[in-house]
Amino acid sequence: MGKPAKDASGKDGRLVWNHSTHLSGLIPILERLCQQDGIQTVTPGVIGRAKGHCPKMQLRVSVPIRGGYKVIARQGKTVQEVFILTTLDQDKFKDSIAIAMKIKSA
Repeated sequence: MGKPAKDASGKDGRLVWNHSTHLSGLIPILERLCQQDGIQTVTPGVIGRAKGHCPKMQLRVSVPIRGGYKVIARQGKTVQEVFILTTLDQDKFKDSIAIAMKIKSA
């Protein structure tokens, strides 16, 4: 895993590994997201199928949850819920997601 960063309260952001399967390419994005300030916990959730086809990886903020947001990750016809606990407001959180998705791993 990547190096955890400090969030606003001084704690490390962490990625929870509670499933054996994830969308292809999702974990590196979530590891980069954990390094952003204000991100506390990232937990990938249920994988499902969608009717539409999304050729590239896409992360979309779905609904607010207590202490953060639920994000929907899509690639191809597969979707996965991701629960993220954060101290950021929704606009700054969307910016953090955009930064994590734009950075290419070497």
